[in-house]
Amino acid sequence: MSLPMSQPDYRPSEDEPFMNPTMREYFRQKLLRWRAELLQESSETLQALQEGGIQEPDIADRASVETDRSLELRTRDRERKLIAKIDSALGRILDGSYGYCAETGEPISIRRLDARPIATLSLEAQERHERLERTQREET
Repeated sequence: MSLPMSQPDYRPSEDEPFMNPTMREYFRQKLLRWRAELLQESSETLQALQEGGIQEPDIADRASVETDRSLELRTRDRERKLIAKIDSALGRILDGSYGYCAETGEPISIRRLDARPIATLSLEAQERHERLERTQREET
């Protein structure tokens, strides 16, 4: 299912039924595009890493190249984890739980989902969660 051609500029709003088919498809497409971009970047990184070893004669240049590669690999690892979260969100779209807070079951705001389509908590639940984490860190 894709967005109807009559609505290419569709943006979800609070004025329509929450997670109606058009809204679900909007978020599904958004997640699929994001996933494709991450996979493309990952593929480009792997290709660059495979193409050449470090051939810098200067030790400082070699160290700089190694640092860049290490940073790139850490970034790709974060992106790999992000892809897993995107896949999870796509699964929630299929099972009908997408857009609802995992803690309270209440709808997550459209603005939050549009900004962070992998969100599993409402803003209020996320803030509670972060406050609890801070409190626990301060106690240790």
